[in-house]
Amino acid sequence: MKLKKNIAVSENGFLFDPHSGESYSLNKTAQLIVKLISEGKTEVEIMNSIMKKYDVESSALQRYLDDFIMMLHQMNLLEKEDN
Repeated sequence: MKLKKNIAVSENGFLFDPHSGESYSLNKTAQLIVKLISEGKTEVEIMNSIMKKYDVESSALQRYLDDFIMMLHQMNLLEKEDN
């Protein structure tokens, strides 16, 4: 999973897609997920990083992460994966 190259992410939690002109505000958890995606982390590595930082059940986190990744795909912010 990888963010598209033209997607800009600010330190203040804003994500900007210059292709569509859309701007998104991210909460702290979403900021961390986007940062980890940008670093090339796998879904498992992202889960482990968040679970170390926050007191959250793995099943709840998995649902949140799945929903967030699906939303990034729907907004066309992630590169298409070769399968």
